[in-house]
Amino acid sequence: MPLILFDFDGVLADTLNDMLRFAQETCNELNIHHTVVQADLSELEVMSFATFGRACEVPEDLVGEFVRRCTGKFAEKKSPPGIFDGLGEVIRKLAQEHLIAVVTGNTTKNVNAFLLHHGLTDFVRAVYGVDLPGSKVEKILMAKNQFVAEDEMVLMLGDSVSDVRAAKEAGVLSIAVGWGHQSLKKLIDAQPDAFVHSPAEILDVIGKLTHRDQTNRTKT
Repeated sequence: MPLILFDFDGVLADTLNDMLRFAQETCNELNIHHTVVQADLSELEVMSFATFGRACEVPEDLVGEFVRRCTGKFAEKKSPPGIFDGLGEVIRKLAQEHLIAVVTGNTTKNVNAFLLHHGLTDFVRAVYGVDLPGSKVEKILMAKNQFVAEDEMVLMLGDSVSDVRAAKEAGVLSIAVGWGHQSLKKLIDAQPDAFVHSPAEILDVIGKLTHRDQTNRTKT
């Protein structure tokens, strides 16, 4: 059964405003005199809380604390972030014929709270969070080794250049989404296998990639 991997922030969860606010609050707490703007996030080459902190002029010896405080603020929120319109139904439909997992720079606890809040816990097999050792590439490979046979298709949906690059390095297909945190130009320049402008396009694009993958297997 094919495996579909979702990034979390900016792909499933609408966390942009929270990320900007929590980053500013954390900078203030750490006495870092930086005004956080959206470009600090959207122009990153590697999308993570650590690189976000560095873009916010956080000194290297405080980057770990920046990450801890930002993810902690998500955990302390009274309710998890919202889900992008239509994605809940997309995941439910995908889960009928695919395995679903999340690979993220956020914590497993925060993602699980989000899935529970939006009624998606039963549709997601695993969450590979920042609390799990390893790079995003290593976590993609971990999920691949755990859930699929060698010749089965794996897709990674992400909103950043680093998601596309991680997918390519791990030898899986990539779909870039146009509603996330990264600038569209950077995403297109990264040359993902497919690009979707809205959640409504995901099922159709995955269907086409699945058909292409099956056709290529038949030829070989």
